[in-house]
Amino acid sequence: MALVWDCLFCSLPSLLLILLCLAFRWRRASCVAARAVEEDEEEEEEEPRLICKPTALAKYLLRHCGSLSRPRLASRPWGDPHLQTLCGLLCGQLGETLRFTRDNLLLRDGGIVAVDWAVGTGLGKRAGRKRWEGRKEHQSRGKPLGCFTSTPPVLLLIPHLWGGMTPHLKALCHQAMHQGFYVVVFHHRGTAGCPLTTTRLTEFGDPADLEQAVTYVRTRHPSSALVAVSEGSGSGILLSYLGECGSSTYLTAAAAISPVLLGQQWFETAMPPIYRWGALFRRKLQLSRYANSFRAVLDVDRALSSSSLRDFEESLFCSEAHLQQRSPMNSPNNSGLSSAASAPQYAWDVAPPVAWALGERAYPARDWDSYWERNEPLREADEVAVPVLCICSRDDPLLPPSSTLPIPLFQSNPYFFLVLTDRGGHCGFTLEDHEEMEGGETEGEEVVAGSWSHVAVLEYFRVVAEFLKREERDGASWAGPLGEYGQAGSRSRTSNVAPVRRRRAPTMRRPRPQSSEDTEEENFTWKRSYTR
Repeated sequence: MALVWDCLFCSLPSLLLILLCLAFRWRRASCVAARAVEEDEEEEEEEPRLICKPTALAKYLLRHCGSLSRPRLASRPWGDPHLQTLCGLLCGQLGETLRFTRDNLLLRDGGIVAVDWAVGTGLGKRAGRKRWEGRKEHQSRGKPLGCFTSTPPVLLLIPHLWGGMTPHLKALCHQAMHQGFYVVVFHHRGTAGCPLTTTRLTEFGDPADLEQAVTYVRTRHPSSALVAVSEGSGSGILLSYLGECGSSTYLTAAAAISPVLLGQQWFETAMPPIYRWGALFRRKLQLSRYANSFRAVLDVDRALSSSSLRDFEESLFCSEAHLQQRSPMNSPNNSGLSSAASAPQYAWDVAPPVAWALGERAYPARDWDSYWERNEPLREADEVAVPVLCICSRDDPLLPPSSTLPIPLFQSNPYFFLVLTDRGGHCGFTLEDHEEMEGGETEGEEVVAGSWSHVAVLEYFRVVAEFLKREERDGASWAGPLGEYGQAGSRSRTSNVAPVRRRRAPTMRRPRPQSSEDTEEENFTWKRSYTR
């Protein structure tokens, strides 16, 4: 019965969006809305804040990445944060034109994740001719598409935690393909039609599946630079992956649009009901498909009756829910020990060798706080060794207030860059009047760049690649993306399965106080440090 009510409640966003679209298409309603926000339109456009440590790359970004300093974000009514968020989550025009081919990747523990390769936009031969003419024009100016390298770069997209490609992500995929990227989408276990073959689900900050997927993508394109973009809550595994892999990652650069930087705080902060119902519905729907299989290892009824994201996450991954479902056959011993004492001996339904390889993640967390000790996205922030751009908005309705952002991290860590805008919603950032920018006009039809975040992220990757290539050309000791970055696979990994590494207990690191030496740009080099 609770699932039926959730279905009814989750249909409200679609109905609300349809009514809003009809209202704004009505000329009289549009005029009234325009007069109501006349003062907002007359206000001077405020530039976003780029919060980072003053390094050579930061100064280079400010000089050469114009989209970061001169955005023209839409004002009301189209700039309303809820309207932008709902449009990015529910409606779009480019989704039906994209074509993908899927690879199902078998993981070490027997699970499966899906990797979708974008193979076309379905716009016909005329589109292909126009793309070829545009490619020749760029090359004639000495600037090929993509990241300005001879080999097209690979863009890895990571959707929300609850899976599926939103119109916002499809638009980014479409624009990246037009600029010459190979685009691949990573899908979590049991999402987007990916079969669930084990009773082990992915924790919020568990990067093991992504690590194996990145290694597989690397084997497919060993000579291409690899960059990644996460959407919303998908930043949990991306930031965790960058922290745990450190300098051994294959990524050249990464970006996170409307990221969840503090996971525990996000789950504990009240979310507007319309978004909470939608997120819960997607996650409960995934669990209900395999309810009979999961009843042996967790309390499915408790999870399906959850009224918040925290309750749902806790019922899946904390030991209290699992202990209630343990049967005598599954119990590791019958020695009369209390359930709390025997909890650490209970693992997911995996073989002992797999449980050994998974380490602590083979077992449910003891409690809510223990769960976040191993899943906070920034727990290994000090180990990140590639530039990471985070784009956030002050009016984001899905995230905690911007005052809770870990600003000291961006001010002290040279690899983290934060762009903070006054408006944009959650994964929205609609451009004013849907203006055309570089890369906005696409193949065979008039399609404009509707999201500033897409333009900014792709330009950021291009500028970072230019910076690293310039450092290589100037004789720097570090070889850059075409050298040590590009040849990372020859160092330690040659197969399509990532090796098992022993991970030390994660701890949430706090930025150290800046010293006088930190303020000197000459003391910082972009050579990757091998700290692991």
